[in-house]
Amino acid sequence: MATRDKTSERGRIQVTGFDASIVTERDELVDWQAAEGSKSGTSRRAKAWYRFKQNRSAFLGIGILAFMVFVAIFARPIEVAVAGQSIPIQPIQLAPHSTDTSLIASNTPPNAEHPFGTTQLGRDILSQVMVGARFSLSIGVIAVGLAVLVGVPMGAIAGYYGGWVDEAIMRVVDVLYAFPFLVLAIVIIAILGQGFWKMILALVIVGWIGYARLIRGEILSVKENEYVMAAKALGARDSSIIFKHIVPNAMAPVIVQATLNVGTIVLAAAALGFLGLGLQPGSPEWGTILSGGRDAVIAGRWWVTVFPGLAIVFFVLAVNLVGDGVRDAMDPQDTGGDTGGGFR
Repeated sequence: MATRDKTSERGRIQVTGFDASIVTERDELVDWQAAEGSKSGTSRRAKAWYRFKQNRSAFLGIGILAFMVFVAIFARPIEVAVAGQSIPIQPIQLAPHSTDTSLIASNTPPNAEHPFGTTQLGRDILSQVMVGARFSLSIGVIAVGLAVLVGVPMGAIAGYYGGWVDEAIMRVVDVLYAFPFLVLAIVIIAILGQGFWKMILALVIVGWIGYARLIRGEILSVKENEYVMAAKALGARDSSIIFKHIVPNAMAPVIVQATLNVGTIVLAAAALGFLGLGLQPGSPEWGTILSGGRDAVIAGRWWVTVFPGLAIVFFVLAVNLVGDGVRDAMDPQDTGGDTGGGFR
C-alpha cells in the first residue's frame, strides 16, 4: 500500500510561493520599490538644490539679479489702460527724475542731484538706467522663453521621429547656423524695422536653433530607455511619449543653456541698440543709451556711457554666475559627495 502511494505521488509537480503571506510580502516589496522609484527624482532634485546652495557665487548672482529686478519693477509706476482709463498697478517711483529731455541740466557731470550725470539733452542717466532695466531684462527673459518654446518642440520632434523629419528640421538649423548670430539678427531687424517686439522676434528667430540642436541630441539617447519602450508597448500616443516622458528627462541641459543665454540675449540687444537697430532713439534701453552717448565719449563726457555699460556688465556677470551654479548643480557626471546628481 505504501508503495502504491509513492507511485501515485510520483510525477506530480509541486509549485510553491502561492502562500497568501508570501504573496502579501511580495506585493509590499513591489509597493516599496515603486515608492523608492518615485522618491529618486525628488532625491536628485534635493541633491541638486543642496549643491546649488553651496555655491556662493551663484547666490551672489541671484542677489544682483534680485536687486535689478526690484529696481526695474519700482523704477516708474506701472499702469494698465482699461476702457480708456489708466489703472495704476504699481504706483511707486524710485527713479529720481523723469527720462524726458531737459535742456536746463544738459551735460551735467555726476553730482548730488544727478548721481550719474545727464546727457546732452538733459536726461538723467540714473533714471534712464533704472527705467531701462525694464526693457533690457524683459527682452532677455521673453526672447529666451519664446526661443525655448520654439526650439524644444522642433528638436524633440526631429530627434524622436528621425528620418526625413529630422533631415528637414536639421537642414534649416544648419542654414541658420551658417550666419553669425548678430549678423543674422541685424538682417532680420533691417527687414522688420525697429521696435520692442520686432527686436524680440528677431532674437527668437536666431535663438531657437541652439535649443533645437541641444534637445535633439539629448532625445536621441533618452528615447532608447526602457520607460519609453514601455510607454510604446502600452499604446501611448507619440505626443504623450515626447512631451510627458522624454522631454522632461532631457530638459536639464536646456535649462542650463537658457539660464546662460539670458545674459547673451541682453548683450545682443544692447549691441543692436548701440548700432541704432534696437528700440527707437531716446528709449531708455541700455544699448540705446550707449548709442546716444558715442559722441559724448569723444567730448570727454565719460559718464554718459560708463554707467549704462556697468549696468550691462553687472547683469551679464550675475546671469553667468547663476548659470554656472545651475550647471554645476544639475551636472549628471557629478560624483562629489553624492551620487546620482543628474536628472535622468
